[in-house]
Amino acid sequence: MTLIDNKVHAYKDQIGQMAETMPDVLKAYHDFTGECFREGELDLKTKQLIALGIGLFSNNEVCTLYHVQEALSKGATKQQIMETVAVAAAIGGGHALSQGVSRVQQALQ
Repeated sequence: MTLIDNKVHAYKDQIGQMAETMPDVLKAYHDFTGECFREGELDLKTKQLIALGIGLFSNNEVCTLYHVQEALSKGATKQQIMETVAVAAAIGGGHALSQGVSRVQQALQ
């Protein structure tokens, strides 16, 4: 198994353990995410690329690894995945800059 497979597999094992304790919560979560990732106005590849960008922005390693795999399986190219990385980086940088110019400058006054 690769590092990616190991980390995603470990997450799935941990989810399984939580489901033993809180089955209704996990069922509701899986129903919700299943509906969110269903084909709709956005295609499945686009939804996976969005999830990847959010996973990167939130620094969620397992989601990042999982959604790279899922995006590839839905037909995303390596270029599309790397463009998603670039967009997430732009948003992350913009987030820090917007907070810096508003909050930090207010604190300096």
